[in-house]
Amino acid sequence: MQEKKELKAKRYAFCCYYVMLGNVSEAAEKAGFGRENALTEGVKCLKSAECRRIIAGLRDILSDTNSVSAGLRRLAFGSCTDAVYLVFADELPPQDIIERLDLFNVSEIKRVKGGGVEVRLFDRIKAMEKLAELENSCSDRNKAAGLIAALTASAEEDDNPDD
Repeated sequence: MQEKKELKAKRYAFCCYYVMLGNVSEAAEKAGFGRENALTEGVKCLKSAECRRIIAGLRDILSDTNSVSAGLRRLAFGSCTDAVYLVFADELPPQDIIERLDLFNVSEIKRVKGGGVEVRLFDRIKAMEKLAELENSCSDRNKAAGLIAALTASAEEDDNPDD
């Protein structure tokens, strides 16, 4: 019984992460499925009618969330602690550690002369500006759709004076 509850909780977490990240493997891993079978478990979740219903509901709630705005949100507000860990590590971490690092905000990594490492992050301010532009354009489209609906409704009332 406890195992079923844990699986249900993982599947719900998968749905949340999937809506925000748009990546099956990453969402499954963040939800608590093992790295070695994250893709398989994520696909199982997507095949589930319940998970598809939850994902659709979450997308309705977060209607402006699409892959572009989700990515911009991660760049603007995401954590860079893993990049900081990598920069200040005395030596290169093992492969299994590196694979688990969230380096989404990293735009470039290079070794510099003298043995150091240079890590460049994406510009958070630019990401926020682009996110604001995207949200404004969506808002403008909604306003235009509302105006068209109002004009259409007004025209229909004029066509039916007997109502």
